[in-house]
Amino acid sequence: MSASSIAGSATLPVAAAEKPAESPRFDPRTRALIEGPIAATLIRLSVPNIAVMLAQTSVGLVETYFVGQLGTDSLAGVALAFPVVMLMQMMSAGAMGGGMSSAIARALGGGRRDDANALALHALVIAILFGLAFTVALLLGGPRLYASMGGSGGSLAAAVTYSNVIFTGAILVWLFNSLANVIRGTGNMLFPALVTVSGVVVLIPLSPCLIFGLGPFPPLGVAGGAVAILLYYAVGSLVLAAYLRSGRSVVRLTMFGGKLRWALFADILRVGAVAALITVQTNLTIAIATGLVGAFGPSAIAGYGTGSRLEYLLIPLVFGLGGPLVAMVGTNIGAHRPERALRVAWIGAAIAAAMCEIIGFCAAAAPHAWLSLFGADPAMIDAGSRYLQVVGPVYGLFGLGMALYFASQGAGRLLWTFVANMARLLIAAGGGYIALRLTGNLTGVFAALAVALSAFGLINAAAVACGVWFDRPRKSGAVKMTASSASGAIVK
Repeated sequence: MSASSIAGSATLPVAAAEKPAESPRFDPRTRALIEGPIAATLIRLSVPNIAVMLAQTSVGLVETYFVGQLGTDSLAGVALAFPVVMLMQMMSAGAMGGGMSSAIARALGGGRRDDANALALHALVIAILFGLAFTVALLLGGPRLYASMGGSGGSLAAAVTYSNVIFTGAILVWLFNSLANVIRGTGNMLFPALVTVSGVVVLIPLSPCLIFGLGPFPPLGVAGGAVAILLYYAVGSLVLAAYLRSGRSVVRLTMFGGKLRWALFADILRVGAVAALITVQTNLTIAIATGLVGAFGPSAIAGYGTGSRLEYLLIPLVFGLGGPLVAMVGTNIGAHRPERALRVAWIGAAIAAAMCEIIGFCAAAAPHAWLSLFGADPAMIDAGSRYLQVVGPVYGLFGLGMALYFASQGAGRLLWTFVANMARLLIAAGGGYIALRLTGNLTGVFAALAVALSAFGLINAAAVACGVWFDRPRKSGAVKMTASSASGAIVK
């Protein structure tokens, strides 16, 4: 089947034998995902998600500010632990959490309400196991890891203190993000957003109370910020779990009496595990890029880091669309409506690409306006300006690729997204190294990063356009969505 016949056809027929004999009765929220206007539904559902990301970003900024008052060692210690904390956040909220949302959305779309309810319990078990894994790994290996990253003396002690507190409660982080994604899989973006924003309102004043000590709170120093965050996740997890058990949610969490089934674990892990590998790839790409830029000195690192912060700010925007994309695409795949699932993906990708390209174009046209917010060092401004002028114009392709990554989570097909991200990693690392050796020029390294981002977006788009989400029978031009592929197959 050609790419044009899949991407451009008004309808993609599903074999009659594969359609359910009788349309299942859908909850009104599920029906809105299947029948509502696509663009309006995506935008309506994305607003709470964007609010969540902005709220969580503000927590990190506020905590950094207060920890900075303790001195350079404390600030450096938190900075050393931050990449590992972010890896856990990305894996629990976006990667494995996306697998949970996708599995539940496909079950609801297929009218399998009992499976959707059971998947909530299976998501809880996965969260506990992964949380324990992070706890063991970082309590045992954290000190050596932070020392290898350059920590020593007071900064290493602060990193270990902060890390030990956070990762002792890693299960709470995993539970919160997993339960929130179970709810998002039903198409409900508002309730997790309300819980998150309400928690942030309490967390912002609580954090300095625990760091510096105020009233009944003892001064805990750098550990106080970590304790405040864990309290936030603990209370939030209880609220989310209570909502899922209350009967007001489309999916109901049953703690006891449910039988664990490997097929349901596999339905989550087939998407979540691949997405987790993609998250590791992304963090490795950033680390390698930072190392290449580091060859030009501290000012270049500062300029690249400051410029690339804008790229990080794109993630809340795309993630805001990503949650609804997972839910809408997954529900329509489960309901045997592949043509609508594709329309949802392309409309979401177009919105994300447009938003990111506007931001990237403005940054490339006036980089000083962004960079001057963080410093006035001429060498830093020069390096950051070159980064934004070279990489900013391809931010639209980055947004395109990220949106299709979330849509592919919903479809349960992540092989080609993995390939696209691997291509980004290899081009950024190999191309950047070659540019560094041949030209000795910072602009050449940034050009390699721009090509890498472009490849990520274009490979994702080409794969979806070529129909990799669907089974293609040899003797028929019809797109065939089997029951098994709708419920969780990924790699074909």
